[in-house]
Amino acid sequence: MQFGVYSLGDVAPDPCTGRTPTERQRIRAMAAIAVRAEEAGLDVFATGEHHNPPHVLPSPPTLLAYVAARTERLILSTATTLVTTNDPVRVAEEFALLQHLADGRVDLTLGRGDVPNAYPWFGQDLRQAVALARENYALLHRLWREEDIDWRGRSRARLDGFTSTPRPLDGVPPFVWHASVRSPEGAEQAASYGDGFFVDTLRAPVGHSARLVALYRARYAEHGHGAAEQAVVGLGGQVFVRARSQDAVREFRPYFDGSPARAGRESLEECAARSPLAVGSPDEVIEKILTFREAYGDYQRQLFLVDHAGLPRETVLEQIDLLGERIVPVLRRELAAARPPTRLPADTGGAGAGAGARVVPAGQRPPAAAGHRPH
Repeated sequence: MQFGVYSLGDVAPDPCTGRTPTERQRIRAMAAIAVRAEEAGLDVFATGEHHNPPHVLPSPPTLLAYVAARTERLILSTATTLVTTNDPVRVAEEFALLQHLADGRVDLTLGRGDVPNAYPWFGQDLRQAVALARENYALLHRLWREEDIDWRGRSRARLDGFTSTPRPLDGVPPFVWHASVRSPEGAEQAASYGDGFFVDTLRAPVGHSARLVALYRARYAEHGHGAAEQAVVGLGGQVFVRARSQDAVREFRPYFDGSPARAGRESLEECAARSPLAVGSPDEVIEKILTFREAYGDYQRQLFLVDHAGLPRETVLEQIDLLGERIVPVLRRELAAARPPTRLPADTGGAGAGAGARVVPAGQRPPAAAGHRPH
């Protein structure tokens, strides 16, 4: 089981002080958050991709390369990489290069994004989002596994005898997650390739997210990648912790109320009741997170949003320390004790495996994916 934190890179005023960080301060804070995550004993740092204010991170590989130089074991990921508006050739090149710089500590999460305006900015049509996601990932998947590729598609110029460089480290492509908030297409695409499925539970009710995970598991098995319970699942959520529950709620409330993602739609209490948002004492947060397994089954990655809506840098670093000291060790122990022994997925490296497929090293995959070959 992997635990980590992710950042959306939003620049927002602190509702308690009125101070707004500069873009430079915000970017540097994200790097500091990643380094503190490793120091606190967490496993993963992920960053979103946005091309519009108030966000400051249009290029996740740039920040992740900077973090790679300052860490030793932290897995570096995205939340998410826009599969619809990025050129698959550039994604293949940039993340393979990052693999080499980070000694393989790289995976990525693909998604369609939640900013419709991004499509025309990059010459694409929002109405073609699902088709773009399918075609672009089909090409990316091949670029990491084949050389001298001939390609004809609708979303980019043709390729004739093209080989992406550098090649994936040791011939092993980065592990890929497909993310979804509402729609089933991401779950289906993840299942068809035998990739991981990451469900963003930040805004969605638990029941809806659980149905997406159930669909992914069922289709994963139907596509022949292994049993449904062997499918690789990740969850995103948000926590805020203080020693006393009432202090956590009081301190977090202005940040919740000021969040653009919430936009006054519901109270903190209403959101916590219907979604995975956990605000309270360490024991209360642990108790709630342990219920996720009841809704989603055995899963392999849990990421927490920790720096959203103007939360000050020092508060965020404190939250990471609390995760590492008080919460994650208990979750690791409790989840490990409750996890049934599971046969690993069958090796899929035979007739459908792409060129260069290898067993994925431990640093590049979720623990439950050991022995699983991307194909």
